[in-house]
Amino acid sequence: MHIEHPQKLEPVLYVVATPIGNLRDITLRALDVLAAADVVAAEDTRNTAHLLTHHGISAKRLMAVHQHNERSAAEKIIALLQAGQSVAFVSDAGTPAVSDPGALLVQAVLAAGLRVIPIPGANAAVTALSASGLAGPHFLFYGFLPNKSAARRTALQALSTHPYTLVFYEAPHRILECVADLCAVLGGNRQIVLAREITKLFETIHACRLSETEAWLLSDSNQQRGEFVVLVSGAEPQPGLPAETLNTLSLLLEELPLKQAVQLAAKISGANRSELYQNALRMKNPEQHDNPAHSADGE
Repeated sequence: MHIEHPQKLEPVLYVVATPIGNLRDITLRALDVLAAADVVAAEDTRNTAHLLTHHGISAKRLMAVHQHNERSAAEKIIALLQAGQSVAFVSDAGTPAVSDPGALLVQAVLAAGLRVIPIPGANAAVTALSASGLAGPHFLFYGFLPNKSAARRTALQALSTHPYTLVFYEAPHRILECVADLCAVLGGNRQIVLAREITKLFETIHACRLSETEAWLLSDSNQQRGEFVVLVSGAEPQPGLPAETLNTLSLLLEELPLKQAVQLAAKISGANRSELYQNALRMKNPEQHDNPAHSADGE
């Protein structure tokens, strides 16, 4: 229970990270700000009221700020700040504005010449990454992939040559479709880590090859429940071709037949056509080229 006596805060927008599951995963500084703020702006006022009550923080003035009203709510918050009131903003869970509402609000407050102070704390992507065992030195946080398979595969194709660990969020009702598309586009040999229900009672962190993931999920329907962080190991570097050239080739393959994409990529980059062709084959048929016994024919 929070017992600090609230101190008067500056008329500032405080962007406050809250727990992603376990209600004890909140910083003392966050509790101080939530206790002292004149107004708490929340993505879901019911969830936030529960959090405040759990930590012994008395009833505050709560206002809803979510994806459907963020722009109009920002105007009200700016007026409060200009009137000398302090406002703490929280999303449903984790760090606001990271695959959650908040970015438009912060943008509007800054544009009005007012100050924004971040209060750091829990974040599902970084928490999952810390326990994933994926040792790459860099990661790319993507957030939620598109809902539809065709758009999802297009997005994944653009990411397919990146050597960084890829970090996604996914909902339980789409996890099987998402995993199928990851395997089809990126190939079955990559490592994947599924982190579900992080910090909650049924927390599960499972690592396997992409080709094994669907069977694991289907073996127990309980493993398809809860919100997911999905982490996938990065592409192995292709000798001889820089990442920029491979990205160009990947984008061209989305719009053109393979041979035309290779020809245009060669003109743009000056890279060897034969090397580009072999890489294009790998991008188009990752499953076949993950097999070391497979040998593609040249042009």
